[in-house]
Amino acid sequence: MEREEIHVVMLPWLAFGHMIPFFQLSVALAKAGIRVSFVSTPKNIQRLPKLPPNLAPLVTMVELPLTPAADHRGLLPEGAEATVDIPPEKIQFLKAAFDLMEEPFKQFVSKTRPDWIVTDVISHWAAYVARQCQVPLVLFSAYSAAVCAFFGPPRYLVGDGRRRVRPSPESMTSPPEWFSFPSSIAYRTHEAILMHPGFYGNNGTGKPDADRLAKILESCHAIAVRSCIEFEGEYLNSLAALNNLPVIPVGLLPPEPPKERETVTDGPWTEIFEWLDQQPPSSVVFVGFGSECKLTREQVHEISHGLELSNLPFLWALRKPNWAAEDPDIFPPDFSGRTSGRGKVCIGWAPQMEILGHKSIGGSLFHSGWGSVIETLQFGHCLVLLPFIIDQGLNARLLVEKGLGIEVERREDGSFTGKDIAESLKRAMVSEEGQGIRARAREAAAVFGDRKLHDQYIAEFAEYLKHEAVKQG
Repeated sequence: MEREEIHVVMLPWLAFGHMIPFFQLSVALAKAGIRVSFVSTPKNIQRLPKLPPNLAPLVTMVELPLTPAADHRGLLPEGAEATVDIPPEKIQFLKAAFDLMEEPFKQFVSKTRPDWIVTDVISHWAAYVARQCQVPLVLFSAYSAAVCAFFGPPRYLVGDGRRRVRPSPESMTSPPEWFSFPSSIAYRTHEAILMHPGFYGNNGTGKPDADRLAKILESCHAIAVRSCIEFEGEYLNSLAALNNLPVIPVGLLPPEPPKERETVTDGPWTEIFEWLDQQPPSSVVFVGFGSECKLTREQVHEISHGLELSNLPFLWALRKPNWAAEDPDIFPPDFSGRTSGRGKVCIGWAPQMEILGHKSIGGSLFHSGWGSVIETLQFGHCLVLLPFIIDQGLNARLLVEKGLGIEVERREDGSFTGKDIAESLKRAMVSEEGQGIRARAREAAAVFGDRKLHDQYIAEFAEYLKHEAVKQG
C-alpha cells in the first residue's frame, strides 16, 4: 500500500553545490508525481534555474528571509545569501544566519504538514523541527557515498568516539578503520590541516559541522545519496552498515545535455565555439574551477604556466579573481600572446554543458567537485584533478582509485608548479600511459550518462517516500 499524494519539503544548505542538486532532485521527484516545497532565501531562489512550466504546479519555491545574527551584523555583507557571495572566513556568519531560519521553517512545516523533510548536512535544527512537528526526516547528501562513509556514523563524529578515531589532522590522512575493503579515500596532509579544525572545531556558531551532521544522522529515517551502485556500490554498502539505516542512491542526477548550440548567442562565445569546431576531436582540455573555488594569483600563474608547457589546446573558463583589478592583470605577462591560436580564455560565466558536450573536448582540468565530476564523465572525458576544498580531495582519490583520472602532484604544503600541471595533462590526454584512463572514462559515460538508469533510481526513491509515508502516517 502507498499514498499517492506526497508532499516533500527540501532544505538545502546555502551553497550552490548543494542547492543545485537539491533543485535537480526536486524536479526529478516532481516528474515522478511528488509535490515539492523547495525552501531557501529570496536571492538564492532567483538565481536557481527556472522550473519546467509543466512541473510548476508540483514545485513551490518557498522564500524565507535570511537575517544575520544580532552580534554578526556588519560581519555578513549585505545581500550575501550564499557561500559564493563571501570569502571563506565569513562562512561562519552565513551559518549563524542560516540557523536563525529554524523558527520560520518550523512555522512553515507546522502550517503545511508535509509527509517528509529532506535536509542537508548543515541544518541540524531540521531534526528538532521534524521531531516537534512529527514529520519524518531524510538526509540527502550531495556528496559521493565515499565521502559520506569516510566521516563515519554519529558515534565517530562527536564525543569519545571522535577523540579516538579523529583526534588530529593526521588521523584524517589514512583510510578509516571501518572500510572492510582496500581504499585510498583519505586526505593529504595539507588538506587535513584545514579540514580537521574546519569540520570538528568550533566554527563561530557554537555548533561544529561534525555535531550538526551527527544530529541529523541520529534523527533521520534514511540517507539518500547522489550516487549509484554501478559506480561506488562498496561505499554505499559501507555507509548503510555504519549507520544502520536505509541508504538510498537517487542516481547521479546528470543535468540535461544541451540540445542546440543556438542557445549560446553571446558574441565572444560564438567565436569560441567556432574555434572549437576547428579543433580535432577529443583534443582540447577544458579548464574550469567553478565559482566557489577562489584561486590565488600564484595558483592562476602556475596553471597558466602548465597550460603553456603542455602544448595542448585548451579552453579556460575563469571567474575574475578579487585580487585582479583588470582582466589582463590575472595572467602572467604575455600569456595570451604565447598561447594565441592554441588556447582560449574566458573571464566570467561559461556555458559549461555546451562546452563539455562539444566533440573537440577530450579532458578536463578541474577541482573534482562531485557535481562537475558527474557533468564531465557523462561525456566520457578523462579527468585531471586539482582539488582544493571540502570533499574535493576525497573525490580525487576515489576517481584515481577507479582509474578515471590523474591527480596533479603537489608538495607537502599543497603547492604545485606549472611543470606538475603540464605533466598531468600530457599523461591524461596524449600519453600511451594514459590510454587506459581515456578508455575507462569513455566507458564511464555509459553509466554517468544513462538517463534511464538514473530515472529508475528516482522512481525507486519516490516509491520509498510513498510507501513509507503510509507507515509513518
